Amino acid sequence: MNPLLSHLQPYPFERLRQLFAGVTPPASHRAISLGMGEPRHPTPAFIKEALTQSLSGLASYPATAGEPRLRQACADWMQRRYGLAVDAATQVLPINGSREALFAFAQTIIDPTRAGATVVCPNPFYQIYEGAALLSGATPYYAPSDPARNFAVDWDSVPESVWQNTQLLFVCSPGNPTGAVMPLAEWQKLFELSDRHGFVIASDECYSEIYFQGEPPLGGLEAAAQLGRADFRNLIAFTSLSKRSNVPGLRSGFVAGDARLIQAFLLYRTYHGSAMGPAVQGASIAAWNDEQHVNENRALYRRKFEEVTPLLARVMDVALPDAGFYLWARVPDALGLTDAQFARELLAQYNVTVLPGSYLAREAGGVNPGAQRIRMALVAEAEECVEAAQRIVQFIQSHP
Repeated sequence: MNPLLSHLQPYPFERLRQLFAGVTPPASHRAISLGMGEPRHPTPAFIKEALTQSLSGLASYPATAGEPRLRQACADWMQRRYGLAVDAATQVLPINGSREALFAFAQTIIDPTRAGATVVCPNPFYQIYEGAALLSGATPYYAPSDPARNFAVDWDSVPESVWQNTQLLFVCSPGNPTGAVMPLAEWQKLFELSDRHGFVIASDECYSEIYFQGEPPLGGLEAAAQLGRADFRNLIAFTSLSKRSNVPGLRSGFVAGDARLIQAFLLYRTYHGSAMGPAVQGASIAAWNDEQHVNENRALYRRKFEEVTPLLARVMDVALPDAGFYLWARVPDALGLTDAQFARELLAQYNVTVLPGSYLAREAGGVNPGAQRIRMALVAEAEECVEAAQRIVQFIQSHP
C-alpha cells in the first residue's frame, strides 16, 4: 500500500456527512442544499444532441491528445475569450475535467527526490491541490487569504525559504471558495518568483465564465501575454466545461500553455490512460464553439446573486464576490457558534445545507483562515436560493 495515502485528510463532504450524523431535519421545510458546488442548471439540449451524434468512434481507441478538431475548438475559444493565439497542436491538451488533471499534473511536475519538494497553494483552497501535493511526495505550504482584500491570497507572506524549494504553485482565479480574481500586478509578482526559483504555475480557472460585472476575469495566459511572456513559460491554465456549460457529468476541459510542459503532461497521460472518449469530444466541440448558452447561464447566476446577497447582508458579513458561484459569509459573532455548529444547527432547524469554511482550509501559523466562514453555492434555481437565504435570516434572527 502506498504509505502516502495515510497523509490524506477526509474530503470536506465526508466531514460534512459526519457532522450531520444524527440530525433529523424538520419535515416542514423542503431540503435545500447550498453545500456542494455542483451546477444544477439544465444542460443545453444542443450539447446532449452532439453527444449522441458522436457515437460512431466507440469501436476505436481515442488518442490521448484528442481529435485535432477538439484541440482547434479549444484554441479558437482561447482566441475569442482572451485574444490569445495558441498552437492547437503543441499548446493545448484535452482533459477529463479539471479535477483529474490538476491531480495528475502534480505527479508530472514534482521531483520528490529533490530535498524539500514543496507545493504552494492558497488557503482556503480546493482540496485536490493538497492531495496532489501529498501523493506526489511533496509538502504543501498554505498561503493565507487576506479578508481585507476580498480574500485575495497574501503571496508576500510566503517566506523566501519556501519559494526556494517550491516546484509547483497552484493558483485559483476566480477563487474557490472566496471568488477573488487575481489582477495583473499579482500575476507579475508570481511570474517573477517563478523565474527566480524555477517553479511551475498551475492556474485553475474553472470558474472564469461566471462573473457579475461587465469585465470578464483576467486569465493566467492572458496576463502572461500582456506582460510579454508569449511562450507562457512555466505556466499551464486549466479550463473546464462543468461550470461554464452545466455539464459536470461530462468530465471535459482542457489545459493550455507552455508547450514543453504540455508535451511532458501528454506523455504522463498516455501511460495514465487519460484519453477522452469520442462522444465526449463531440459534445465538447459543440460546447466550446457556442457562447449564447454561456451568456444565458451567467445571467441566471447574476440574478441569484442580486437577490440573495442583499438578503444575507442584513444579518451576516457577506459581499458579492469578484466571480464564481459561491458566497463566502462570516458567522455572526453574537451567535456564539463555530462555523461547523452553525451548519449543523441550520440543517437541524431549517433543512438548509451549507459547508463550514474551516473544512476548506488548513490551520497554518495557528490560524485557520476558513474558520467562522461558511460557503454557500448558489447552484439551485433562483427561487430555492432565495428561500434558503430567507431561512438563514430567520435562523440567525431567532437564535438566542
